[in-house]
Amino acid sequence: MFGFTRYNYDRFRREMLQGHPSDRWSRAPEPGDEAPDFDLRSLSGDQVKLSDFKDSRNVVLTFGSATCPQTAASIGGLRSLAREFPRSEVEFLFIYVREAHPGAELPAHHSIADKARAAMLLREQEQIDFPILVDELGGEVHRKYGALPNASFIVDKSGRIAYRSMASHSSSLGAALEELLERQKERGVHHAVVHGGEDSVTPSLKTFLNAYRAIERGGYDAVVNFRGELGIPGRVVLRGGRMARPITDHPVITIASAVGVVAAVGLGLWAGYELRKRRFARRPYDAYRKFEKRRADEDDYTAVGI
Repeated sequence: MFGFTRYNYDRFRREMLQGHPSDRWSRAPEPGDEAPDFDLRSLSGDQVKLSDFKDSRNVVLTFGSATCPQTAASIGGLRSLAREFPRSEVEFLFIYVREAHPGAELPAHHSIADKARAAMLLREQEQIDFPILVDELGGEVHRKYGALPNASFIVDKSGRIAYRSMASHSSSLGAALEELLERQKERGVHHAVVHGGEDSVTPSLKTFLNAYRAIERGGYDAVVNFRGELGIPGRVVLRGGRMARPITDHPVITIASAVGVVAAVGLGLWAGYELRKRRFARRPYDAYRKFEKRRADEDDYTAVGI
């Protein structure tokens, strides 16, 4: 995806979606391959080298940017995984790449400083508490790993790829990590290809729900550009994401409100049912029978009088 000669493009174009992501995925390191080494600076100022973790910790590498809908969709699950697994066994690293949908607010990077500022914005807005590394301006590390917008790779203690996920699905990554740690503990090995080696499922509903939140970070012009390039599908994605934003931003409040609405509707239906049940508890001809009884009593009285 986005495999143009110019790495940092000024605006998104529909032509960038031509070609299946699997083409680029096939050029990324595969399970069992040696993971390409890198030496990048983190937002904290530390110099981080992948090979430094060899023989000591497994590493989860995730690529992404602030304006990438897939990143917005997957980052919450990655945060949860980073808290779930002990850092003594698994190190999570996020590598900041080019902007997927640049605009006036977050333009294409023209310097490492630009890229670092964008990475800081992502860290703050998404509350990322594991290290964020800033890739080279030309995306050298990103290119070595296939240059997909939001892929994740599990590099085991041997320095080889144990698992990879095209869209950074936290559920499959979590299952792969559990299997890897179990094998390392039971068999005393550093390397193992786990959970079938890869998850090549492309993004779907979750990306759709988070698309607007990511693209609007680029600025209003990025939103207009996306809508203009993709036409009706782009409008549907943006409108759906805008409508879903209260759910993704405030899930607890939204769920509580939904429960309240359902409870109110249920109470109303129950009250209506009870009222109807009481109304029809009396047989519909009871009133007529009372009238007939009254007439019979009057007839009896008249007869006696005669």
